[in-house]
Amino acid sequence: MTNDRPGEAPSARVEIYLDDSERPIIEQDLPTSVTLDTNTLADGPHRLRIRATDRTGKVSVRDVRFKVRNGPGVTVTGLVPDSVCHGVIEVGVNAFSAEEPFEPQRAETHSSIPVWVWVMTLGIVAWAAWYGASMWHVPGQYATTPTYSASGAR
Repeated sequence: MTNDRPGEAPSARVEIYLDDSERPIIEQDLPTSVTLDTNTLADGPHRLRIRATDRTGKVSVRDVRFKVRNGPGVTVTGLVPDSVCHGVIEVGVNAFSAEEPFEPQRAETHSSIPVWVWVMTLGIVAWAAWYGASMWHVPGQYATTPTYSASGAR
């Protein structure tokens, strides 16, 4: 790194490259703040390559991978990645964007209740039945009252 201005220390600089571009999208002195408009990028994976040079000329490079998702969010039910399928399967697809007017029927994706919810519900109901049955011990002083005695209906 050379200093074009004698008497002044060279400045630390940063160059930021997008994806595999050879030309930096940003070249600024450090420290700096950068704004990246993802609306100009295609949805999908991208990479920022940040090349910083300090005042002594030492260079450090860092890659930051990120995904752009400006389009609507897509939800798929009934099929998961890398699944093995046979026969006829029903696949539900829904897409909803934050810029669209809110429609509750479109904003929520319908799917079946997961098996674990049914198992937990059954477990809670079974425990409640067991608890109720095990606590059905009538104290002796009330056992002879008409409510609890077998001959109570006179």
